[in-house]
Amino acid sequence: MKTWIPDNRVFAYLNWKQIEALPKDKTLLVLPTGAIEQHGHHLPIATDTLTSNLLLGRALQLVPADLPIYALETVCYGKSNEHIGFPGTIAMSASTYMAVLHDIGASIAAAGFKKLLFFNTHGGNTALNDVMARDLRAEFGLRTFHMGGGAGAKLEGVSPQEAKYGFHAGEVETAWLLAATPDLVDTSAYTSNYIAKIEDENILSPEQGAVNFAWLTRDIAASGVLGDPRPATAENGEKWIAACAAKAVKAIEAAYHYENLYKP
Repeated sequence: MKTWIPDNRVFAYLNWKQIEALPKDKTLLVLPTGAIEQHGHHLPIATDTLTSNLLLGRALQLVPADLPIYALETVCYGKSNEHIGFPGTIAMSASTYMAVLHDIGASIAAAGFKKLLFFNTHGGNTALNDVMARDLRAEFGLRTFHMGGGAGAKLEGVSPQEAKYGFHAGEVETAWLLAATPDLVDTSAYTSNYIAKIEDENILSPEQGAVNFAWLTRDIAASGVLGDPRPATAENGEKWIAACAAKAVKAIEAAYHYENLYKP
Protein backbone atom coordinates (compact mmCIF):
# COMPACT_ATOMS: atom_id res chain seq x y z
CA MET A 1 0.00 0.00 0.00
CA LYS A 2 1.33 3.42 -0.93
CA THR A 3 2.40 5.50 2.06
CA TRP A 4 3.70 8.96 2.80
CA ILE A 5 4.97 8.03 6.27
CA PRO A 6 8.72 8.79 6.48
CA ASP A 7 10.94 5.71 6.81
CA ASN A 8 12.42 6.99 10.06
CA ARG A 9 8.92 7.06 11.59
CA VAL A 10 7.96 3.48 10.66
CA PHE A 11 8.03 1.32 13.79
CA ALA A 12 8.20 -1.90 11.77
CA TYR A 13 11.51 -0.83 10.20
CA LEU A 14 13.24 -0.98 13.60
CA ASN A 15 14.89 -4.14 14.89
CA TRP A 16 14.14 -5.41 18.36
CA LYS A 17 17.35 -4.07 19.87
CA GLN A 18 16.52 -0.60 18.61
CA ILE A 19 13.02 -0.95 20.03
CA GLU A 20 14.41 -2.16 23.35
CA ALA A 21 16.49 1.03 23.55
CA LEU A 22 13.56 3.40 23.04
CA PRO A 23 12.44 5.46 26.07
CA LYS A 24 9.28 3.48 26.80
CA ASP A 25 7.67 6.07 29.07
CA LYS A 26 8.00 8.80 26.46
CA THR A 27 7.65 7.07 23.07
CA LEU A 28 4.31 7.60 21.34
CA LEU A 29 3.08 4.86 19.02
CA VAL A 30 0.43 5.85 16.46
CA LEU A 31 -1.94 3.21 15.08
CA PRO A 32 -3.68 4.28 11.85
CA THR A 33 -7.10 2.70 11.31
CA GLY A 34 -8.72 2.71 7.90
CA ALA A 35 -10.91 0.49 5.75
CA ILE A 36 -11.15 -1.39 2.47
CA GLU A 37 -14.62 -0.57 1.16
CA GLN A 38 -16.48 0.81 -1.81
CA HIS A 39 -16.05 4.49 -2.57
CA GLY A 40 -18.41 4.96 -5.47
CA HIS A 41 -17.58 4.57 -9.13
CA HIS A 42 -14.68 7.01 -9.07
CA LEU A 43 -12.46 6.19 -6.06
CA PRO A 44 -10.57 2.99 -5.13
CA ILE A 45 -11.70 0.70 -2.33
CA ALA A 46 -8.43 1.56 -0.55
CA THR A 47 -9.42 5.23 -0.16
CA ASP A 48 -9.66 5.30 3.64
CA THR A 49 -6.38 3.45 4.08
CA LEU A 50 -4.62 5.65 1.54
CA THR A 51 -5.89 8.80 3.25
CA SER A 52 -4.76 7.45 6.62
CA ASN A 53 -1.24 6.94 5.29
CA LEU A 54 -1.36 10.28 3.51
CA LEU A 55 -2.61 12.50 6.35
CA LEU A 56 -0.56 10.79 9.05
CA GLY A 57 2.50 10.73 6.83
CA ARG A 58 2.27 14.43 6.06
CA ALA A 59 1.82 15.18 9.78
CA LEU A 60 4.78 13.02 10.81
CA GLN A 61 6.96 14.84 8.30
CA LEU A 62 6.46 17.91 10.51
CA VAL A 63 7.39 16.26 13.83
CA PRO A 64 10.71 17.45 15.31
CA ALA A 65 13.45 14.92 14.55
CA ASP A 66 14.32 14.26 18.20
CA LEU A 67 10.85 13.12 19.31
CA PRO A 68 10.39 9.31 19.50
CA ILE A 69 7.07 9.08 17.68
CA TYR A 70 6.46 6.09 15.41
CA ALA A 71 3.66 4.86 13.18
CA LEU A 72 2.52 1.27 13.49
CA GLU A 73 1.30 -0.49 10.37
CA THR A 74 -2.19 0.57 9.34
CA VAL A 75 -5.14 -1.61 10.28
CA CYS A 76 -6.51 -1.68 6.74
CA TYR A 77 -9.77 -3.49 7.41
CA GLY A 78 -12.44 -1.83 9.51
CA LYS A 79 -16.06 -1.97 10.59
CA SER A 80 -17.55 -1.36 7.18
CA ASN A 81 -20.88 -3.17 7.30
CA GLU A 82 -22.67 0.01 6.23
CA HIS A 83 -21.20 -0.71 2.78
CA ILE A 84 -21.94 -4.43 2.62
CA GLY A 85 -23.59 -5.35 -0.67
CA PHE A 86 -21.12 -3.36 -2.78
CA PRO A 87 -18.39 -5.39 -4.52
CA GLY A 88 -14.97 -5.01 -2.92
CA THR A 89 -16.09 -4.08 0.58
CA ILE A 90 -14.29 -6.17 3.19
CA ALA A 91 -15.80 -5.65 6.64
CA MET A 92 -14.83 -6.81 10.11
CA SER A 93 -17.48 -7.34 12.74
CA ALA A 94 -17.33 -4.99 15.71
CA SER A 95 -16.08 -7.81 17.93
CA THR A 96 -13.31 -8.82 15.51
CA TYR A 97 -12.18 -5.26 14.94
CA MET A 98 -12.05 -4.54 18.67
CA ALA A 99 -10.23 -7.81 19.33
CA VAL A 100 -7.54 -6.77 16.82
CA LEU A 101 -7.08 -3.38 18.50
CA HIS A 102 -7.09 -5.03 21.92
CA ASP A 103 -4.35 -7.48 20.98
CA ILE A 104 -2.21 -4.77 19.42
CA GLY A 105 -2.61 -2.73 22.59
CA ALA A 106 -1.75 -5.75 24.74
CA SER A 107 1.44 -6.33 22.76
CA ILE A 108 2.44 -2.69 23.07
CA ALA A 109 1.87 -2.76 26.82
CA ALA A 110 3.80 -6.04 27.17
CA ALA A 111 6.77 -4.39 25.45
CA GLY A 112 6.72 -1.64 28.07
CA PHE A 113 5.31 1.21 26.01
CA LYS A 114 2.97 3.65 27.74
CA LYS A 115 1.32 5.74 25.02
CA LEU A 116 -0.85 4.74 22.06
CA LEU A 117 -2.79 7.00 19.70
CA PHE A 118 -5.47 5.80 17.29
CA PHE A 119 -5.44 7.83 14.05
CA ASN A 120 -8.67 7.09 12.22
CA THR A 121 -9.90 7.86 8.70
CA HIS A 122 -13.03 5.67 8.52
CA GLY A 123 -16.21 6.86 10.21
CA GLY A 124 -17.42 3.34 10.95
CA ASN A 125 -14.42 2.81 13.26
CA THR A 126 -14.88 5.95 15.33
CA ALA A 127 -17.14 4.69 18.11
CA LEU A 128 -15.17 1.46 18.47
CA ASN A 129 -11.85 3.29 18.70
CA ASP A 130 -13.32 5.42 21.46
CA VAL A 131 -14.45 2.34 23.41
CA MET A 132 -11.17 0.49 22.90
CA ALA A 133 -9.08 3.48 23.95
CA ARG A 134 -10.91 3.46 27.29
CA ASP A 135 -10.66 -0.32 27.63
CA LEU A 136 -6.90 -0.34 27.01
CA ARG A 137 -6.48 2.45 29.53
CA ALA A 138 -8.39 0.45 32.13
CA GLU A 139 -6.83 -2.95 31.45
CA PHE A 140 -3.18 -2.09 30.79
CA GLY A 141 -2.71 1.42 32.12
CA LEU A 142 -1.81 2.68 28.64
CA ARG A 143 -2.18 6.37 27.98
CA THR A 144 -4.50 6.15 25.01
CA PHE A 145 -5.69 8.81 22.58
CA HIS A 146 -7.91 8.77 19.51
CA MET A 147 -8.35 11.32 16.76
CA GLY A 148 -9.74 11.69 13.27
CA GLY A 149 -7.32 12.09 10.41
CA GLY A 150 -8.73 15.50 9.55
CA ALA A 151 -7.82 16.65 13.07
CA GLY A 152 -10.68 19.17 13.05
CA ALA A 153 -8.97 21.34 10.43
CA LYS A 154 -11.08 24.01 8.76
CA LEU A 155 -11.31 23.17 5.07
CA GLU A 156 -11.88 26.47 3.32
CA GLY A 157 -14.16 26.43 0.30
CA VAL A 158 -16.30 23.41 1.21
CA SER A 159 -20.02 24.21 1.05
CA PRO A 160 -22.09 23.92 4.26
CA GLN A 161 -24.07 21.06 2.70
CA GLU A 162 -20.94 19.10 1.82
CA ALA A 163 -19.25 19.88 5.13
CA LYS A 164 -22.17 18.38 7.06
CA TYR A 165 -23.38 15.58 4.80
CA GLY A 166 -20.46 14.81 2.51
CA PHE A 167 -19.80 11.63 4.46
CA HIS A 168 -18.30 9.35 1.88
CA ALA A 169 -16.48 9.66 -1.46
CA GLY A 170 -17.50 13.30 -1.74
CA GLU A 171 -15.55 16.44 -2.48
CA VAL A 172 -12.92 16.23 0.26
CA GLU A 173 -11.84 12.61 -0.16
CA THR A 174 -11.84 13.04 -3.93
CA ALA A 175 -9.72 16.19 -3.71
CA TRP A 176 -7.22 14.48 -1.40
CA LEU A 177 -6.69 11.67 -3.88
CA LEU A 178 -6.64 14.01 -6.87
CA ALA A 179 -3.69 15.68 -5.15
CA ALA A 180 -1.96 12.52 -3.94
CA THR A 181 -2.89 9.65 -6.30
CA PRO A 182 -4.58 11.19 -9.36
CA ASP A 183 -4.21 8.00 -11.39
CA LEU A 184 -6.62 6.28 -8.98
CA VAL A 185 -9.44 8.79 -9.52
CA ASP A 186 -11.86 8.28 -12.41
CA THR A 187 -13.09 11.82 -12.98
CA SER A 188 -15.52 10.63 -15.66
CA ALA A 189 -17.52 8.56 -13.17
CA TYR A 190 -18.69 11.08 -10.57
CA THR A 191 -22.13 10.68 -8.98
CA SER A 192 -23.75 12.75 -6.24
CA ASN A 193 -26.12 11.73 -3.42
CA TYR A 194 -26.88 13.11 0.04
CA ILE A 195 -28.39 11.35 3.03
CA ALA A 196 -30.06 14.63 4.06
CA LYS A 197 -30.22 18.30 3.13
CA ILE A 198 -29.36 20.98 5.64
CA GLU A 199 -32.48 22.99 4.77
CA ASP A 200 -34.66 19.98 5.63
CA GLU A 201 -33.17 19.20 9.02
CA ASN A 202 -35.46 17.81 11.72
CA ILE A 203 -35.12 16.01 15.02
CA LEU A 204 -34.15 12.77 13.27
CA SER A 205 -30.61 12.87 11.92
CA PRO A 206 -28.10 10.43 10.41
CA GLU A 207 -25.36 11.67 12.75
CA GLN A 208 -24.88 14.19 15.56
CA GLY A 209 -28.59 14.88 15.99
CA ALA A 210 -30.98 14.75 18.91
CA VAL A 211 -32.11 11.34 17.64
CA ASN A 212 -29.84 9.48 15.21
CA PHE A 213 -31.13 6.82 12.86
CA ALA A 214 -29.03 3.88 11.67
CA TRP A 215 -28.36 3.84 7.94
CA LEU A 216 -26.82 1.66 5.28
CA THR A 217 -25.35 3.13 2.14
CA ARG A 218 -27.51 1.00 -0.13
CA ASP A 219 -30.60 2.58 1.50
CA ILE A 220 -29.60 5.96 0.14
CA ALA A 221 -27.20 5.80 -2.80
CA ALA A 222 -27.07 3.16 -5.51
CA SER A 223 -23.62 4.43 -6.55
CA GLY A 224 -22.24 4.31 -2.99
CA VAL A 225 -21.46 8.04 -2.85
CA LEU A 226 -22.68 10.19 0.05
CA GLY A 227 -21.67 13.67 -1.02
CA ASP A 228 -20.74 15.49 -4.21
CA PRO A 229 -17.27 14.92 -5.69
CA ARG A 230 -17.81 17.15 -8.72
CA PRO A 231 -16.27 20.37 -7.28
CA ALA A 232 -13.10 18.53 -6.17
CA THR A 233 -9.74 19.82 -7.41
CA ALA A 234 -6.15 18.73 -6.83
CA GLU A 235 -5.30 22.29 -5.78
CA ASN A 236 -7.89 22.22 -2.99
CA GLY A 237 -6.82 18.70 -2.12
CA GLU A 238 -3.24 19.80 -1.51
CA LYS A 239 -4.40 22.82 0.47
CA TRP A 240 -6.65 20.67 2.64
CA ILE A 241 -3.99 17.98 3.15
CA ALA A 242 -1.60 20.67 4.40
CA ALA A 243 -4.27 22.11 6.72
CA CYS A 244 -5.03 18.69 8.19
CA ALA A 245 -1.34 17.88 8.65
CA ALA A 246 -0.71 21.17 10.44
CA LYS A 247 -3.55 20.48 12.88
CA ALA A 248 -2.70 16.78 13.25
CA VAL A 249 0.94 17.36 14.13
CA LYS A 250 -0.12 19.63 16.99
CA ALA A 251 -2.46 16.93 18.31
CA ILE A 252 0.19 14.22 17.97
CA GLU A 253 2.80 16.31 19.76
CA ALA A 254 0.28 17.12 22.51
CA ALA A 255 -0.29 13.38 23.04
CA TYR A 256 3.47 12.83 23.14
CA HIS A 257 3.94 15.53 25.79
CA TYR A 258 0.87 14.49 27.79
CA GLU A 259 1.34 13.71 31.46
CA ASN A 260 -1.26 12.94 34.08
CA LEU A 261 -3.07 16.25 34.07
CA TYR A 262 -5.95 15.00 36.17
CA LYS A 263 -4.64 13.83 39.53
CA PRO A 264 -7.05 12.96 42.34
